[in-house]
Amino acid sequence: MAKKQTLNTAAIFKNDRKEEGSAHPDYKGLINVDGKDYEIALWVNETKDKKKYFSGRIKPPYEKPEEK
Repeated sequence: MAKKQTLNTAAIFKNDRKEEGSAHPDYKGLINVDGKDYEIALWVNETKDKKKYFSGRIKPPYEKPEEK
């Protein structure tokens, strides 16, 4: 996910590495808001009356720590 997004757009993909029962997101990708890129993670949840919905988290993109 190193590609930058166009202004105010998003690209979200199914998480192929999610393991059964894990807390990893069902979908993840990049979103751009006012020219700044963020990572987005989405989970598929279900209400008591069986309606599906997404819950999500947006955070600044991961930056690899510099080596000394």
